[in-house]
Amino acid sequence: MSVVTEFETGPRATNPVARSDRVFGTLTFAAAVVVLLTLLGVFVSLAMGAWPAFQKFGIGFLYTAKWNPVTDKFGALAPLYGTVVTSVIAMLIAVPVGLGIAIFLTETCPRILRRPLGIAIELLAGIPSIIYGIWGLFVFAPFMQSVVQPALIDTLGQVPLIGTLFSGAPYGIGMLTAGLILAMMVLPFIASLARDIFLTVPDMLRESAYGLGMTRWEVNRHIVIPHVRTALVGGIMLSLGRALGETMAVTFVIGNAHRISASILQPGTTISAAIANEFTEATTPLYTASLIALGLVLFILTFIVLAAAQYMLRRMKQKSGV
Repeated sequence: MSVVTEFETGPRATNPVARSDRVFGTLTFAAAVVVLLTLLGVFVSLAMGAWPAFQKFGIGFLYTAKWNPVTDKFGALAPLYGTVVTSVIAMLIAVPVGLGIAIFLTETCPRILRRPLGIAIELLAGIPSIIYGIWGLFVFAPFMQSVVQPALIDTLGQVPLIGTLFSGAPYGIGMLTAGLILAMMVLPFIASLARDIFLTVPDMLRESAYGLGMTRWEVNRHIVIPHVRTALVGGIMLSLGRALGETMAVTFVIGNAHRISASILQPGTTISAAIANEFTEATTPLYTASLIALGLVLFILTFIVLAAAQYMLRRMKQKSGV
């Protein structure tokens, strides 16, 4: 009798658990759907707002550099060029420095200093972008104008082939200055993410490598980084997304000039900076639509970067046999 009763009450006891699992699954699925619907809504809103600009200029809006509100002639090439150049400069500087900081904190830093240095790096990530912009305009840009840019013009500016990149007058502001400010802003993200990723490497792998006679450089080069390269690529791509969409700090130091220059010392503009500077000044529907079209271009550019990151991660997993 006791066996029958136990058998009959068993399914009843599991019903609440199954019900809670179904509720939990439904809620998480709903959260994912909300994110997708929000993303789709943003895209549709941008596309509808940008339609008059694309209807007027067609696909030529993407490769036209002219931006003249007086004559209602607009093109996205100059802001798109500035966005890509400043982001590339930022990542070229921030990635190796950030990885170096992460390796130092996890491998060679004295234990007593690891926590204070880690907290200091994370605090840098919490500084508002407008603070970086103000500091960049009033402190960093004058330093660039009086020290760094003249030195670059006198040295690298005289080298064949690459000299064009460092030619022109030392304005202080410009794409190089904006790229350096962006590098300072994304550096804490890369360093913090890389440090946390490196800490996931099992100590047994390091100890085995040291036991085989490897140096610290060899352990990090051949053991640690290959073990977590997939996660590192993902973290770096997230930081690149932050650099692509940064607004206020770049607006202060890039010069806000709608032009394309081969020299990275010259003023330029980015998509986000152009929208922030000119949206309140858009007096015609076509002007407003063109600014919204810039936002749509940035949206698609960010999506392409993230999609490329996912593709790279998938290929890396396939090569590693995952």
